[in-house]
Amino acid sequence: MRAKMRIMGFRGAAVKPLNEEAAAELGAELLGEAIVFGVGGLCVYLEYARQTGQARRREEEQAAALRDMAAALERLREELDALQASLPAHAASLPVNAQASASH
Repeated sequence: MRAKMRIMGFRGAAVKPLNEEAAAELGAELLGEAIVFGVGGLCVYLEYARQTGQARRREEEQAAALRDMAAALERLREELDALQASLPAHAASLPVNAQASASH
């Protein structure tokens, strides 16, 4: 690994060992930042999950409303067909004046 670093032009610098107090301080800082980052990441994930759930519920509600409207439309078509089927038989039994006013 050192040979690769030298080939790429990097020179290793001597690293002084840290005293115990400085190492503890850096470790505590790193741990604190990791906790903050973890909590932030968890918040982002929970918000994403909440938004996804809301979108899925909204789509399910829209699909249910569409199914209800399609069923209502089919029911109205059946009623219209039944009314149209009974209309010629009913119109033939009406007097002439009633047939003219029924056509308007």
